[in-house]
Amino acid sequence: MEYNFREIEKKWQKRWVDNKTYQVKEDESKQKFYVLNMFPYPSGAGLHVGHPLGYIASDIYARYKRLQGFNVLNPMGYDAYGLPAEQYAIQTGQHPAITTVNNINRYREQLDKIGFCFDWSREIRTCDPDYYHWTQWAFIKMFNSYYCNDKKQARPIEELIEAFGTIGTEGLNIAHGEELSFTADEWKAKSEKEQQEILMNYRIAYLGNTMVNWCPALGTVLANDEVVDGVSERGGYPVIQKVMRQWCLRVSAYAQRLLDGLDTVDWTDSLKETQRNWIGRSEGDEMKFKVKDSDVEFTIFTTRADTVFGVTFMVLAPESELVAQLTTPGQKAEVDAYLERTKKRTERERIADRSVSGVFSGSYAINPLTNEAIPVWISDYVLAGYGTGAIMAVPAHDSRDYAFAKHFGLEIRPLIEGCDVSEESFDAKEGIMINSPRPGTPEGGLVLNGLTVKEAIAKTKEYIKETGLGRVKVNFRLRDAIFSRQRYWGEPFPVYYKDGMPYVIDESCLPLELPEIDKFLPTETGEPPLGHATKWAWDTVNKCVVENEKIDHITIFPLELNTMPGFAGSSAYYLRYMDPHNEEALVAPAIDRYWKNVDLYVGGTEHATGHLIYSRFWNKFLHDLDISAVEEPYQKLVNQGMIQGRSNFVYRIKDTNTFVSLNLKDQYEVTPIHVDVNIVSNDILDIEAFKAWRPEYETAEFILEDGKYICGWAVEKMSKSMFNVVNPDMIVEKYGADTLRMYEMFLGPVEQSKPWDTNGIDGVHRFIRKFWSLFYNRNDEYLVKNEPATKDELKALHKLIKKVSGDIEQFSYNTSVSAFMICVNELSNLKCSKKEILEKLIIVLAPFAPHVCEELWETLGNTTSVCDAQWPAFNEEYLKEDVVSYTISFNGKARFNMEFPADATSDAIQTTVLADERSQKWTEGKTPKKVIVVPKKIVNIVI
Repeated sequence: MEYNFREIEKKWQKRWVDNKTYQVKEDESKQKFYVLNMFPYPSGAGLHVGHPLGYIASDIYARYKRLQGFNVLNPMGYDAYGLPAEQYAIQTGQHPAITTVNNINRYREQLDKIGFCFDWSREIRTCDPDYYHWTQWAFIKMFNSYYCNDKKQARPIEELIEAFGTIGTEGLNIAHGEELSFTADEWKAKSEKEQQEILMNYRIAYLGNTMVNWCPALGTVLANDEVVDGVSERGGYPVIQKVMRQWCLRVSAYAQRLLDGLDTVDWTDSLKETQRNWIGRSEGDEMKFKVKDSDVEFTIFTTRADTVFGVTFMVLAPESELVAQLTTPGQKAEVDAYLERTKKRTERERIADRSVSGVFSGSYAINPLTNEAIPVWISDYVLAGYGTGAIMAVPAHDSRDYAFAKHFGLEIRPLIEGCDVSEESFDAKEGIMINSPRPGTPEGGLVLNGLTVKEAIAKTKEYIKETGLGRVKVNFRLRDAIFSRQRYWGEPFPVYYKDGMPYVIDESCLPLELPEIDKFLPTETGEPPLGHATKWAWDTVNKCVVENEKIDHITIFPLELNTMPGFAGSSAYYLRYMDPHNEEALVAPAIDRYWKNVDLYVGGTEHATGHLIYSRFWNKFLHDLDISAVEEPYQKLVNQGMIQGRSNFVYRIKDTNTFVSLNLKDQYEVTPIHVDVNIVSNDILDIEAFKAWRPEYETAEFILEDGKYICGWAVEKMSKSMFNVVNPDMIVEKYGADTLRMYEMFLGPVEQSKPWDTNGIDGVHRFIRKFWSLFYNRNDEYLVKNEPATKDELKALHKLIKKVSGDIEQFSYNTSVSAFMICVNELSNLKCSKKEILEKLIIVLAPFAPHVCEELWETLGNTTSVCDAQWPAFNEEYLKEDVVSYTISFNGKARFNMEFPADATSDAIQTTVLADERSQKWTEGKTPKKVIVVPKKIVNIVI
């Protein structure tokens, strides 16, 4: 029977659906294993060959664990909300829901062709009200919670209200925005609105003024990863920094838990370090600086309070409220111009950029330890969200402060008396040796003489605390998450406004569904797109959405016009996969306790901070509510690399329509032109296809070499503009899904980026055909026999089992593919057709090439899927060598080989070698000075 991959793959993809092969249910008799891919966003372009890389890797692992007897959950769904669909709707007038469904259908079609073992009965879409019901529910829970630092968990807001009415803020250790202080009587005396404003300072989901990336052209806030070089990634529109009233999530309250949790998960060290740096824990001191000739004072945070004697200037973040207070009239025009320029740069760009810029405010601050007046500058290398948005600059001991001081000609004062300071010497400036008080130091003030850094920090901390100049504090770089977008295509907030304050609707009324609107742009008055909705008001009596004209601000109130950001739907989706059809809960407790968390999470490094931080925070919050059984959502995480494009070029001779082949191009003045890789095979151009590709090439002429046109090539990002996008459908059509799956794994280690090169795919396809030929010959004769396997056949098989078992655990799939090729070659040479061997070979290959393995598994007489087979254990006995080949060398030069029993002694080997007539030739009758036997490798005779 011929290997007809098209019929085989179509047959088994249908069979898997009909038999519900991949549907999984909770089974207490089996150990669970949860495999998850990062949520894909279905774009209109569909999949290219780079997209399935991680899916194939996780699919192989899921199939492998199932063969090991695990109950494997491997779900798939779609992150279906987002800006691209909305922008397409704005351009075409087509509702984003239509575009999204079309894109999803296209994705599903492509995914099915590749043969994944997804349990599609659990599919979720973030734009489905049945799904975002639980996103809205989680938001309500966050709105009605505060974070207790003592208990280290989220608690009901009612507890806090009760405490305020009993003791005020006295003795409370809770996460907050602004530090407030009031008594129980003062709390009770406040109006409902005033109390709600105070509670907003403590809620985990809260409204607050925050700096955002605002894109006027798109009329919405953008996440950092949606901004590239100061413009929106989609459309290339200018983005500015702007303070806006936004919904936020108090992620910062969980900073220490997010840090501690990294010690409990199996992630790469580099990924953990990325998260640690993003969280940015630092222990230091907050110190107060007064402004000269003013009642204003401000606080700075420093991890090295002992360096205060080296402070020569202060720096404010451009967004700091202090900028307006400290800018003098004479400096206002210059400061305003600088602030305008700074608005066009995102915080991420400011962190990465090492260039120097700034402006003097005109004011001076007083050093609390020396009484010196020091200038206050404004610069974008200081960020408002980190620390207090103000720093004391010690240019002799900080590289960015040093660069700033050098650029603007400010004083650089070393802490070590008489020390020369240069840009390369910061690390050396660790000692503290101040032999006398600095000018202006108050009598009895702090003097540090010859102390180590550790001693100096401790002494300074003690002095600051005793004098009331500041306090010891742990600070985190991690910011609260901005949680609202001025878009239409997103989850609606379950929020209405009463007297200007937000209230949440009853949980029983969820989901609050996205309304229909006829325009997807902001309104003429600048409101978000939901401002176009005519039926978007909340009736608190009847608990339903009603027409806007009925708003009376008594029982009917306006609903929130913003929508949630993309990460809202992707933060807890792994929990919903466990129990996707539950109408009563996000996930039933018993089901959550069974699946617990994700055992293997596969996705790209682009989510190393944003998604993973937010998802971990979200899960910890749900863990506080006893919703999620495990605090960390993703136990093991693997980042797949990127498949880059392999571009091809043709070379057009200048001012002609003639193209010269690669190895002849240096004889002419040529222009390289990208050509569609789909009309190139093994770097040889299909000339007729090229002529038909574009009208201007219809009359093209060619200078060939050996009758062929050879293209040039380069590795570049896979992009439509470079014509190097390879559609997986084309590969599946030409070679089959099993070939595509194995070839993507063969390209290189999963975690590494590598170029797509179609030139090697033929070899993988030939391997599968060779594997098939172990079962059928060219005459369609069935070859499999029920005969005992030989020792060599068992050795080839068990060598493979051992290799592939280890490789899959380490995600070294590329070496597994090589091992399959070696094994099949060995079995072919042995003319092996033994069922005992081939049956186990099918099982081991099945995770990589499931279609062909299912077909051959059935031909062996099996009536169940190969997915339900048992992974074979390798037997070390079969791998032992009976005979070992030794290289025989004379004075270090190899001359011939000899075979010996594996258990032969060194003496026996030496005697046999010296007696061999070939040895007589190379010793020339001389008595050897020494004979060295390296067991199982070499014998060296020294003459």
